[in-house]
Amino acid sequence: MSAAIRATALTKSYGSKLVLDSLDLDVQEGSVFGFLGPNGAGKTTTLRLVTGLARPTSGSIQVLGQNVGAGGNAVRSEIGFLPDVPAFYGWMTAPELLRFAGGLFGMSGAVLRDRTDMLLDLAGLAGVTTTVGGYSRGMKQRLGIAQALINAPRLLLLDEPTSALDPMGRKDVLDMIASLRGRTTVFFSTHILGDVERVCDTVAILDRGRMVTQAPIAELKARYGKEKVVVEVTENADAVAKELSERPWATATTRGAQGAIEITVTDLGAAQHDIPAIIAARGSGLARLEAGEIGLEEVFVELVGGEQ
Repeated sequence: MSAAIRATALTKSYGSKLVLDSLDLDVQEGSVFGFLGPNGAGKTTTLRLVTGLARPTSGSIQVLGQNVGAGGNAVRSEIGFLPDVPAFYGWMTAPELLRFAGGLFGMSGAVLRDRTDMLLDLAGLAGVTTTVGGYSRGMKQRLGIAQALINAPRLLLLDEPTSALDPMGRKDVLDMIASLRGRTTVFFSTHILGDVERVCDTVAILDRGRMVTQAPIAELKARYGKEKVVVEVTENADAVAKELSERPWATATTRGAQGAIEITVTDLGAAQHDIPAIIAARGSGLARLEAGEIGLEEVFVELVGGEQ
């Protein structure tokens, strides 16, 4: 499989400020690729380099097999881009805006009408007659993705598409992104870990301009993930937590709200066997016991640190 984006030792400085430091990146065609990092990590700068809106200080970057800048309009015509805060002509309706955008790519007639209708369906905006100025933020984000897809791009770039949305708006946008799997390569830049875990198959983690890791999500979890047990006790939670933390299968113990305790474990079977007896010995009752795996958020914190 060929690479939709390939960066080698990509470096970008603004004056004395180093924003990207020798970034290596490989985004395979057809993937839904999560580009993850805290605010200020260099994600938007990377997108500007991918689109040719900025030039690297050193290193190289290829998009769809061509060096950025060398391919000119031929490469740009195969890219769709949604910035973090899209701007629209508020007096237009969604069909008018998509037809306008398609016209910029030389599209017209039945081809443009059919493409517009298909994208309005995909965005859940078919039949909406309100002008764009009256849209909610979630509707605007879905319209922005539709606009970025008007030219049937091989590569779709999304910069923080869900960062300011309410839960329902976020769900709608993520559903739309997930529906693109297999149709086009999606490069999804965000700091929201749950969104990446839900729709992406591969992730790169960027921190302070440097690549921390890049791998399929399942591989990252297998490499860094651990099993955990969450229990809720009726009383003496502090004493129970201390007792659990001293067990050989416990690597970390965290107290939660009320009687909740989370234990990261090396042997899930032994933990599930021992925990009820430990709780009973401390004169407490077991209200809840759940077992699971460490998620992407815990992997991210382990690799990058800090709070998101």
